[in-house]
Amino acid sequence: MLFRLVKALTALTTGLLAGAFGYGVVNVVYAFHAVPVPVRLTFHAALMQVNGVVMQALMGLTLLSTLALAVMAAGVPRLLAAASAALVLTTFLITRFGNVPLHPLVEKWAVTSPPPGYAAVLDRWEMFNLIRTGTVLTAFALVVLLLVTSERRRPPGAKG
Repeated sequence: MLFRLVKALTALTTGLLAGAFGYGVVNVVYAFHAVPVPVRLTFHAALMQVNGVVMQALMGLTLLSTLALAVMAAGVPRLLAAASAALVLTTFLITRFGNVPLHPLVEKWAVTSPPPGYAAVLDRWEMFNLIRTGTVLTAFALVVLLLVTSERRRPPGAKG
């Protein structure tokens, strides 16, 4: 029963995390490009403040659930869960050391004005965002693969 709960939690957390990042790449970044720069910077800064807590917590839960699944599983499912955990950790590291260091600049520009060359910094943020989205989508795909290919356990006493 605990193993099933961990599998369900892992599917839920990786799915939510992949969905959040996927939505950001497909919709939020597109909206960033569709509005004037001051609007983008103001929204971007506000979004980062909210996401700072929510996304970090979700990444932490996702990492813990994928690690727990890797410990509890065996064989190929263990490898898939471990690979997923490594990708979630990579997502966190890209966020922490790629995206987050750029946040103070965006926050500053939202209340002042962006300097010459600001677009290169925003492009860099988007590159890190795209890479981390790819890592977490791959982590989710591995969890789905684990779930659809793992053997079903028969209830005690079942025949066949």
